[in-house]
Amino acid sequence: MSLKITKVTARIGARVSGVDLTGPLDDEQVAEIREALNVHKALVFDATGLDDAGQEAFLRRFGELTTAHPTVPAVEGAPNVLPVDSERGRSNHWHTDVTFVLNPPQLTSLRSITIPPYGGETLIANAAAAYRDLPEPLRRLADTLWAEHTNDYDYAVPDEAIDEAEAARRAQFTSIRYRTAHPVVRVHPLTGERGLFIGGFAQRIVGLSAGESRKILELLQAYVTRPENVLRHRWSENELVLFDNRITQHYAIDNYDDLPRRLHRVTVAGEVPVGADGERSRAIEGDASHYTAVAPVPVAA
Repeated sequence: MSLKITKVTARIGARVSGVDLTGPLDDEQVAEIREALNVHKALVFDATGLDDAGQEAFLRRFGELTTAHPTVPAVEGAPNVLPVDSERGRSNHWHTDVTFVLNPPQLTSLRSITIPPYGGETLIANAAAAYRDLPEPLRRLADTLWAEHTNDYDYAVPDEAIDEAEAARRAQFTSIRYRTAHPVVRVHPLTGERGLFIGGFAQRIVGLSAGESRKILELLQAYVTRPENVLRHRWSENELVLFDNRITQHYAIDNYDDLPRRLHRVTVAGEVPVGADGERSRAIEGDASHYTAVAPVPVAA
């Protein structure tokens, strides 16, 4: 039986019904979900009854899993599950997951565990739509650019303004330093779409100064985060959101006071990104082999 796919916005997001994530999926269902991801970039599922093991099993149907994170501890007893917990910091900056390594995850899943009574939404942006929105001269320029991504990024908050707990979290996050050069425009390996592959871990345009880089990255980023390109997902209990990490960015809104908010994240190993000129990303610093295998590059549609 075919899944029911219901669009949430014109440019990004759809709800999927007609599938039970707690049971095994057949090949046809997996293919339908993959195609829906190619079209909608982010999918919302009912995850009633799903636990960590079930979330891992669902994601394994799309490829080999990464461990939870290159430097941040996993859920105890579940090395592939990252707790996205307000008590461990708040991801209120636009980013694509783990772009500071050579092959960032291809897919990210988030499952609601503890949801505040208000706020706590996740924004997800369509980076392919952003690329299409660029005026032609900007598109031609972006096609030629490369950016260095690092986990030692600019938090935009001075060190003296943070407390000891936040300082410890930052030290853990950068306990292994990573730097990778990625194309600013990434070609999606399944659809052939081009998307802006930047976000908060992109700190410098190769060949430009820090000041010049900041201006160009801010200009391009403004197209990614246009409201028309963004899904604003208000979490409910027992939900799972799956999005294509190769061609989206996301942001966790910090608008729920000091209330608890917890999601569990599981990600699928990705390919080495390829730019508009066919060149592949290159690692500059840091070995992430303990975190992720390198997925083979599939043939584009």
